[in-house]
Amino acid sequence: MAKLTKKQKENQGKIEAGKAYSLDDASALIKEVSNVNFDASVDIAVRLNVDPRKANQMVRGVVTLPHGTGKDVKVLALVTPDKEADAKAAGADYVGLDEYLDKIKGGWTDVDVIITMPSVMGKLGPLGRVLGPRGLMPNPKTGTVTMDISKAVSDVKAGKIDFKVDKTGIVHASVGKASFDADKIAGNAKELLTTLVKLKPTTAKGVYIKSIFMSSTMSPGIEVDSKGYAS
Repeated sequence: MAKLTKKQKENQGKIEAGKAYSLDDASALIKEVSNVNFDASVDIAVRLNVDPRKANQMVRGVVTLPHGTGKDVKVLALVTPDKEADAKAAGADYVGLDEYLDKIKGGWTDVDVIITMPSVMGKLGPLGRVLGPRGLMPNPKTGTVTMDISKAVSDVKAGKIDFKVDKTGIVHASVGKASFDADKIAGNAKELLTTLVKLKPTTAKGVYIKSIFMSSTMSPGIEVDSKGYAS
């Protein structure tokens, strides 16, 4: 096991062992223990009492973080010529169709989100092996396959993220940056957690949210009290 540095030990000492912090307190504490020399991402990991192997217990959704992600999200709009102006006006970083499909075939995936139209999805099917593992395949359920390209691009730029439970039953999501005010980190996290509660599968029995941990890049994890979200 790797030894902790002096700074890591100091940060670990600020977190009370076995304590579950309120969301507000955890959001303030995460700023104290984020000491890297760059603006670290603040992430939240929520363990759900679901079985992701069952289709009726797969939790997936989208949420617009009220204070944004703090990240400059690179958006590729794969659209027909008549939608290019809308995509560009909404702030898409890359706009086009066939030329970008060819680039993706060649292995290019230097974007965070791909937004497209229903009529274009047929062309994306063969690229599933490239886009799927990177989480870039557009999906109507997350609003990235739509005719309203302008709104979809604007929403993503404003802080809309999609999430889904992984095979171990955990939802991982970024809720901001360590440079954010604590109340903005808490506000984003609360929005995500509230959305997760609304998505509880009817077939899920018992306590739905088993645990919540907040962390930043290279920081120790802080347990968040899940009682308010455990129903």
